[in-house]
Amino acid sequence: MAAAAAPAAAVVSPEAPVATPTAEPDTGDEDSREVRVLQSLRGKICEAKNLLPYLGPNKMRDCFCTINLDQEEVYRTQVVEKSLSPFFSEEFYFEIPRTFQYLSFYVYDKNVLQRDLRIGKVAIKKEDLSNHSGRETWFSLQPVDSNSEVQGKVHLELKLNELITENGTVCQQLVVHIRACHGLPLINGQSCDPYATVSLVGPSRNDQKKTKVKKKTSNPQFNEIFYFEVTRSSSYTRKSQFQVEEEDIEKLEIRIDLWNNGNLVQDVFLGEIKVPVNVLRSDSSHQAWYLLQPRDNGNKSSKTDDLGSLRLNICYTEDYVLPSEYYGPLKSLLLKSPDVQPISASAAYILGEICREKNDAVLPLVRLLLHHDKLVPFATAVAELDLKDIQDANTIFRGNSLATRCLDEMMKIVGRHYLKVTLKPILDEICESSKPCEIDPIKLKEGDNVENNKENLRYYVDKLFSTIIKSSMSCPTVMCDIFYSLRQMATQKFPNDPHVQYSAVSSFVFLRFFAVAVVSPHTFHLRPHHPDAQTIRTLTLISKTIQTLGSWGSLSKSKSSFKETFMCEFFKMFQEEGYIIAVKKFLDEISSTETKESSGTSEPVHLKEGEMYKRAQGRTRIGKKNFKKRWFCLTSRELTYHKQPGKDAIYTIPVKNILAVEKLEESSFNKKNMFQVIHTEKPLYVQANNCVEANEWIEVLCRVSRCNQNRLSVYHPSAYLSGIWLCCQETSENTLGCKPCTAGIPADMQINIDEDREIERIYSLFTLSLPKLQKMEEACGTIAVYQGPQKEPDDYANFVIEDSVTTFKTIQQIKSVIEKLSEPHEKYRKKRSSSAKYGSKENPIGKTS
Repeated sequence: MAAAAAPAAAVVSPEAPVATPTAEPDTGDEDSREVRVLQSLRGKICEAKNLLPYLGPNKMRDCFCTINLDQEEVYRTQVVEKSLSPFFSEEFYFEIPRTFQYLSFYVYDKNVLQRDLRIGKVAIKKEDLSNHSGRETWFSLQPVDSNSEVQGKVHLELKLNELITENGTVCQQLVVHIRACHGLPLINGQSCDPYATVSLVGPSRNDQKKTKVKKKTSNPQFNEIFYFEVTRSSSYTRKSQFQVEEEDIEKLEIRIDLWNNGNLVQDVFLGEIKVPVNVLRSDSSHQAWYLLQPRDNGNKSSKTDDLGSLRLNICYTEDYVLPSEYYGPLKSLLLKSPDVQPISASAAYILGEICREKNDAVLPLVRLLLHHDKLVPFATAVAELDLKDIQDANTIFRGNSLATRCLDEMMKIVGRHYLKVTLKPILDEICESSKPCEIDPIKLKEGDNVENNKENLRYYVDKLFSTIIKSSMSCPTVMCDIFYSLRQMATQKFPNDPHVQYSAVSSFVFLRFFAVAVVSPHTFHLRPHHPDAQTIRTLTLISKTIQTLGSWGSLSKSKSSFKETFMCEFFKMFQEEGYIIAVKKFLDEISSTETKESSGTSEPVHLKEGEMYKRAQGRTRIGKKNFKKRWFCLTSRELTYHKQPGKDAIYTIPVKNILAVEKLEESSFNKKNMFQVIHTEKPLYVQANNCVEANEWIEVLCRVSRCNQNRLSVYHPSAYLSGIWLCCQETSENTLGCKPCTAGIPADMQINIDEDREIERIYSLFTLSLPKLQKMEEACGTIAVYQGPQKEPDDYANFVIEDSVTTFKTIQQIKSVIEKLSEPHEKYRKKRSSSAKYGSKENPIGKTS
């Protein structure tokens, strides 16, 4: 199904239906300023197919894909070389920190010497995202035309004046006041130099005027007024009152075109709006915000080449997070889940049963239960339910059940630091040394020495394996506790199989944890960028060997399970008793109940790292204007920046010295996506690469410094430049801030859990799944009433219902809690939808949602 391409510019009118605004309303009796509107995007870029080939003998392309919020790139895949049907298979998840019109996916052809070529795009309107949620869909690629690449809005005011000329005649004059624009795109990563052309267009006229160019800003303040004659001059005595002739007013329109001044190169089109002058028929004054539209270039009907298609899985969510007190009953019901007998009758398990996609339920459930130390008993109970249906010990915990997905998500959350200290050093070596490791005879290049490659691969596998089996003391306690439970349950289920106690654990720690992280280091934040194709191939071979070593060692098999002959031959190098002993010893250690030393006592926990720009800390005139690219690294102890990854730190801020972390107004340096780290010395001003990255850094810095003493309650939203604070015009650099610091999460909140957000997500899932919940309730009634042979299994065969009475009671509780929680949500939505006037900055004309 093809996504809707960006629409051509259309004449927009303020009489259109009222759209849902984005402003926070004042709701009086209920302090809705505490309601947080949070957006997130999750999904997968699967693959492309049938891309246009190059002309000539070399038809293949080197392709990558990006995700854009309007024109801002927020995610980029790895490059797939020499393919017209590239297989990306990359999952993504991020919070969306701003409003947007289109979610776009661009397919690029990588060009080393010139600018990367945009092959095509999939552009989906925000309001249409729900139509594709939760399922894989093929989208036809649309052509990329600079005239359709727009974002931002314009503030416009129109007036009709009556003028009497010196000779006594009267004419009608249109006054066009272009006040400002907001949210224009970045051009080549920097704020643009925008200007506007203002035209009065009719059947036989096109009068055009132009504003001044505003330098380096995405939010220009024009405040320029232009005058146009609307009707022919006529005798004033013939008109008793001001009246515009109908035939003229119906045919005229004001067109505003936004451009980026290219200086020495061609100007870039940024968008346009068209406003019919007849909006002034009933009122001589009109003022509104308009969304910029793509240009109508007249090429709609022309046939374009088939550019290929892109397979995507997209799940967009928008949650209205209420104040904490609203979530008490639902929170209590969910946290009781581990104690419910049987576990299939618990609220948490029922959520997993009724959601169309179990993954939707798993993420908020795991985070909530982790936060309250309830995950281990819940995961143990649902894993035990899984074991009831397993007959073959060799298939233990190999499926995608609620239990295995919960454990997968748990390991991603609590195991991030464990992966960092265990795998990162050797992965850095592999990615940076680029030793050839290909051992498939079919894929060997001319001149390759397969024996040398085999030795290189064995060296990496041995080094990685050795690092893993020595890492048990760093394994998080939560993981160890769950592994212990899995081991005990497996032994009880298969008492005559001495190896199942090991395979129950290795199926998670080797197959679903280490092996996945090795083959996708960028996804697990172990590498800053996607590896190249050769390195990905090396990591794939290492990952296959490591997961087989873990499985082979735990099951004590006499042969490997590889399908490829060359891998079977390579694995013979590791079929020694020493590897089996090492794997079992490691699995014994990480599934023990003995108390482990906290890995955080000896070294700091790595939280985030990446490349950004920082403003020079020097006080010289030149230094104040100097922004430099640096590699930032945040641990639980300090924030540092370096010239390059792995180099010594240039500057260090202890986390305990951070007093506040806040956004920095764009007007400070005419740069977007900036934030400030206010600490005991001079504030650090940083520019992130996009809005998502800036939001993530602000959030993690706020959370890690939340409990610091002497945190500020007020701050300056702008910079201190040329002896003055730009925000409040105070001259002393030590003047207290002029704006309250952003309200945050309570100090006792764990670093990566927003409890209210997770419960709100669960509420939304229950609400969306109410029809299926109703069917489950009916199935419980059917089972309870009819105790004979099951004749019509279709009514409830898709549900796990062990105890129909207890399950029925839980469903009744869920429905009651959801119904009560729906009341404040509905109240907020109604007041939100009526609070922003259509044409306001929060709800601009042209918005179709």
